[in-house]
Amino acid sequence: GVLSSGTPGVGKTTLGKELASRAGMTYINVGDMAKEGELYDGFDEEYDCPILDEDRVIDELEDKMSEGGVIVDYHGCDFFPERWFHIVFVLRTENSFLYDRLESRGYKGKKLQDNIQCEIFQTLYEEAVLSYREEIVHQLPSNTPEDLERNLDQIMQWIEQWMKDNN
Repeated sequence: GVLSSGTPGVGKTTLGKELASRAGMTYINVGDMAKEGELYDGFDEEYDCPILDEDRVIDELEDKMSEGGVIVDYHGCDFFPERWFHIVFVLRTENSFLYDRLESRGYKGKKLQDNIQCEIFQTLYEEAVLSYREEIVHQLPSNTPEDLERNLDQIMQWIEQWMKDNN
């Protein structure tokens, strides 16, 4: 499987969906899946959002992941089993771009500030490096449509290489 991670607003969904159609893989957005299945464990008042029930998410995904050929899209990554992913990429966006994207999604106050901070401090990249073998974790810039194209080409190459090495 492939994991697409990064702060909200960096372009994970756009990249994940496009990659899935190019690579003939299944795309799974964990946030959407949790919403549909109500895989929540309470509500976070401070952030005004439901709290993900990580165990139920893993149960829900386990069968799909064992079949392979899955792209998982989520901002967190430290609770997924390490064996699920052969490639992990963390998208990075410059703060000015990210600020505009999040603001246009209706993020404000603490939620907006914390997501920008999260990006400044590379929180999700560090989480990925601590959770997976460092050589499978890749950072990719995600500011412009050109970046998107380059990233797609790059990831397709990794996937093709992985297929060669493992078949």
